[in-house]
Amino acid sequence: MSSTTDVDSTRPHRLFQTRQFKDSVHDYGKFESIHVADPREVLTFCCSLVFAVDLLIYRYTSSKHFQRLRYIKQLGLSYYVFPGAAHNRFEHCLGVGYLARLMATHLRDMDHTLGITDQQIACVELAGLCHDLGHGPWSHVWDLIFIPTALPEKKGWKHEQASEMMFDDMVKTYQLDITPEEVTLVKALIAGDMDRCDLGKTMPFLFEIVANQRNGLDVDKFDYILRDCHAVGDKGNISISKLIRSARVVEGKICYDIKDANQIYELFYTRFSLHKRIYNHKTTKSIEFMVIDALLAAEPHLKIANLVVDPKRYVFLTDDLLSKIEESTEEELELARAIVERIRTRDLYKVVDYKVFLHSDHDMIKDNITAAKIVAVAKSGVLTGVDEELISQLTPDHIAVSCANLHYGKGASNPLDYVTFYSKKRPNECAQAASSDISLLMPSSFAEVWLRIYTKDGMFHGLIQAAYRHILKGLVSSEPHAQGMTPEEPEEPGAQAQDGFDPDTSGGVPVVTMISVDDDLDLEPATVKRWPGLPPVNQMPATPRGFSRNLSTASIGSGAEHRSRSTGRTPSFSDNQFTSVAPDFRAPSPTRKPKSKRGREVSESMENERPRKSVRLFEKDKVQDGDVLP
Repeated sequence: MSSTTDVDSTRPHRLFQTRQFKDSVHDYGKFESIHVADPREVLTFCCSLVFAVDLLIYRYTSSKHFQRLRYIKQLGLSYYVFPGAAHNRFEHCLGVGYLARLMATHLRDMDHTLGITDQQIACVELAGLCHDLGHGPWSHVWDLIFIPTALPEKKGWKHEQASEMMFDDMVKTYQLDITPEEVTLVKALIAGDMDRCDLGKTMPFLFEIVANQRNGLDVDKFDYILRDCHAVGDKGNISISKLIRSARVVEGKICYDIKDANQIYELFYTRFSLHKRIYNHKTTKSIEFMVIDALLAAEPHLKIANLVVDPKRYVFLTDDLLSKIEESTEEELELARAIVERIRTRDLYKVVDYKVFLHSDHDMIKDNITAAKIVAVAKSGVLTGVDEELISQLTPDHIAVSCANLHYGKGASNPLDYVTFYSKKRPNECAQAASSDISLLMPSSFAEVWLRIYTKDGMFHGLIQAAYRHILKGLVSSEPHAQGMTPEEPEEPGAQAQDGFDPDTSGGVPVVTMISVDDDLDLEPATVKRWPGLPPVNQMPATPRGFSRNLSTASIGSGAEHRSRSTGRTPSFSDNQFTSVAPDFRAPSPTRKPKSKRGREVSESMENERPRKSVRLFEKDKVQDGDVLP
């Protein structure tokens, strides 16, 4: 234990001081120092930890490690789409710390036999404050996209690891009065890992407050859902204070009143809705791809990825990284600067196509629809009505593929299945609730896969869409009837592809017949229903069926390819009727001319024949005023 000094003589005005802050979603929050009769007294934890009573929360929030969070956007690049999403990790961490103390205090007041001490509450509060210390620039863009791409050997790296690294460095740098055992406890609370210390055996519920690994109901989620909804202008009906008042410890777990089950379901649904509408907005994802491309282009020169293991330098890594690239003059950063310039002028990557799939199809979609395979199809000669000059120029670097796994918080499972409830008549008993105890109007599926194809250059728009849709026609869903598909009839053994395109030699897409669920769910692989005429799961078709037909320009996106379903010929996913364009379609760019000769001629002819928008609006106003145009 660190030595305690005479607090009365050194800083008597701070020991009992309450520091308040005005929060946009929690109103006034406060952080209080520990109050005991004897300033030198310490209390012993159940896991033999000690905590000096003169440890003040503001000594952590006043560190540069914590203040760094002022310059990291909570919603990353969503701010480029939603101007109100300007809040940072700083205020989120303050909110989580405040709610963590509120929850821990409430649990103690509900049941004094739990033996929760002031020091334990302080540790929970500290874990809430410091749980996001390790977030990199633009939050999850850094740890979920950039680091796995820039450092494949650190594919499993997460920001929680950096949070523990930054917490250790903060304690060491400022020589904070906290013992190694207490540091271990705080980091275990941040991770929600009750196996790290003895307290997890006697008080496992404390590890469900900040990071609940059992069902995801924790104060971190409480704060970010409430704060993000407020920032983007959503008016939700979720009462976080009501949920906290509803919580109590039963059988070592945090449980909730059954009458609040619908409120908890609403929380999980709101999480899904935010991911679908806000976090994965098409323009947000476009800018994310552009930022990643800029960082990867700058990485050989700046070497920023390796900073994740250096807390002394990581502390200066914030969202201003783009500005540093933009103001640079080094020749090595020219490509990165050009990408940043496109972001500034809103010359963004464009969505070519999108589609929603079953959650069980995630692995199949991710493995088979890639930039490399789209290019392989485009160059195979199976497409008609496309510009041959564009085909020769197309490379995988022109394509970005987003395959987002969206769910309610527990993969394909109903998250309410992991929540335990009590009732007013049986407050000391908990159980899972059946659907008939809550609602019969819940969805049949709690997860989906959202696939989107982007082009980095508008002139390839139609070509990329045609190649992607050709791949799509050769894929078979794990549950075809859910996709509006019919089984195919048996085909003659050894039948050859009509177009002569062999995916095995040309980078094409073989039909996938075994689909596994997400690794984080720790479930057995899903059993795929076999279709008549398909080979066993351990045997691939003699000739892949993915490219058995040469589609015409008119058939792409027109629905013609579905007329053969009555005969059961090659079941396939349907095209998106709202995004269909011709194979030779070129999306205009606001700042760049097309590179190909044909593209430049088309662009120039359009500009000569069609007046500028400002001129058209001016002429329209003149007609409305009664003037006759010449």
